[in-house]
Amino acid sequence: MEKKKLSMPVKTLIGLALGVIAGLALQNHSDFANTYISPFGTLFLNCIKMIVVPMVFSSIIVGVCGIGDAKKIGRIGGKTVVYFLCTTACAATLGIIVSNIFKIGQGFEITGEVAEVTIPESTGVINTLVNIIPSNPIQSLANGDMLQIIAFAIVIGGGIVMIEDKGKPIFKAFDSLAEAMYAITGVIMKFTPVAVFALITPIVAENGAEVLLPLVSVVLAVYGTCILHAIIVYSSSVKLFSGVGPKEFFQKAAEAIVFAFTSASSSATLPYSMKSAEQLGVTEEVRSFVLPLGSTINMDGTAIYQGICALFIANVYGIHLSLVQQITIVLTCTFASIGAAGIPGSAMVMLSMVLQSVGLPLEGIGLVAGIDRITDMAPTATNITGDIACSVVIQATENKKQKERSDGECL
Repeated sequence: MEKKKLSMPVKTLIGLALGVIAGLALQNHSDFANTYISPFGTLFLNCIKMIVVPMVFSSIIVGVCGIGDAKKIGRIGGKTVVYFLCTTACAATLGIIVSNIFKIGQGFEITGEVAEVTIPESTGVINTLVNIIPSNPIQSLANGDMLQIIAFAIVIGGGIVMIEDKGKPIFKAFDSLAEAMYAITGVIMKFTPVAVFALITPIVAENGAEVLLPLVSVVLAVYGTCILHAIIVYSSSVKLFSGVGPKEFFQKAAEAIVFAFTSASSSATLPYSMKSAEQLGVTEEVRSFVLPLGSTINMDGTAIYQGICALFIANVYGIHLSLVQQITIVLTCTFASIGAAGIPGSAMVMLSMVLQSVGLPLEGIGLVAGIDRITDMAPTATNITGDIACSVVIQATENKKQKERSDGECL
């Protein structure tokens, strides 16, 4: 009788568990973990990052050419953005509710000086929208500016569609490039369990459980709310629009979720998201368009983090936030997710926007900066889950529209 092989999600979870155990064992030897274990994780991430730009660029072009119709491209893009804005608003609201229920930060005493944090400059929503169109697309590709890469790929794809038969050779070239990237990704992904072990071990070894105790309420609140949001918002929307149950959805998205949690990188998780969406029945044209866009502008998990941190900081400083101020936080989180898209350290950018919107001291960012790496893991996993859920929902709505059109033609 042939032994049943362990699935990749199970292997990845085993790697994660072993990494946590090894990290706890190496708490007094974090230098060893950073010197001899961490490089394997960095090497793996570099391999993923190496293929992300060509994969996103080629897959978006193939997706646009597959859609073929400019109206359809606009329709799918519009529905995707609306879905992300709605779920981001839900995420921020849920974070605020949880913070109020559990009174996050009350009783916490500030000891010593709060560390100063350098916050990357925000470009703002308007400038972000203007800068979507790259003046130098080659530079955008070299710098990995995802919003500009996506915009350029949509333009190229649209141009290929416009010239019809003359565009077939270049379409085949990009289609081949995309397939080559998927094949390379398949090889890289086989090393996921080892990479997860190498990525999580130094984090646990360096931070340790005792470092998180003063801020354990924030960490637990962020993780718990992210899980609630995924269960309540994502699985219910997938069930409502596509009929796919929560169990099936999370099983097929598990590998992407686990890797996102460990790497804390939405763009690096894109190959896994593509595979999960395919398993959930999302066509190449939809997933090639929705997922790269989502990895850039979808920040539901980050919005949860912002809401919880804002109330935590307010409670620590003894500042009472009115209902109007809390609604302001929700709105700021929702629209700041677009303005902060693609900026390194976007979580800190968004948090500074949120604090300023309700008059909270920016020095409070120093209170949570130390646990940013830990708290960033769950929001990233949440963002990725949202990307996959969105692709399933968009696919279901497109299937319904196509069926209605077919029924109309038959009558």
